[in-house]
Amino acid sequence: MSKQTGTKKPSAENPKPRILVLHGPNLNLLGSREPGIYGHNTLEQIHRTMEAQGRAAGVQVESYQSNSEGELVDRVQSAASEGVQFIIINPAAYTHTSIALRDALTAVAIPFIEVHLSNIHARESFRQHSYFSDIAVGVICGLGSTGYELALAAALERIKSS
Repeated sequence: MSKQTGTKKPSAENPKPRILVLHGPNLNLLGSREPGIYGHNTLEQIHRTMEAQGRAAGVQVESYQSNSEGELVDRVQSAASEGVQFIIINPAAYTHTSIALRDALTAVAIPFIEVHLSNIHARESFRQHSYFSDIAVGVICGLGSTGYELALAAALERIKSS
């Protein structure tokens, strides 16, 4: 099951810069899933905050969540032809397992920031390795939902300076 929120694809009437925010498996359960680790904010609350931040900067922010690796790969691949200029991604469990998602991000060559709500380096050893960090513009972890806002601020700054 996938969930997409936010605004539609760019058109002649809507030429705003675009940022895609991708959320991996189980992030649809935010707010109720282990709030001591992942916080109390829902995915919808996180997206509404980011969408408002983007709107204030004149940028279209789209959020997409899927529990399916293939759907996330497809969404990354389609981002290039849609004019997405930056990606913010929380690969969730795929951080530690998905070479396919890594390859898709490398193939489209859209700059991205990796975000994690928890500090993956202070968790179980299997969570401490990321297949994405070495190709990301930056990595933010351990700051809860604020990490998404900081990633968006950094993405907006990069878009502005390019």
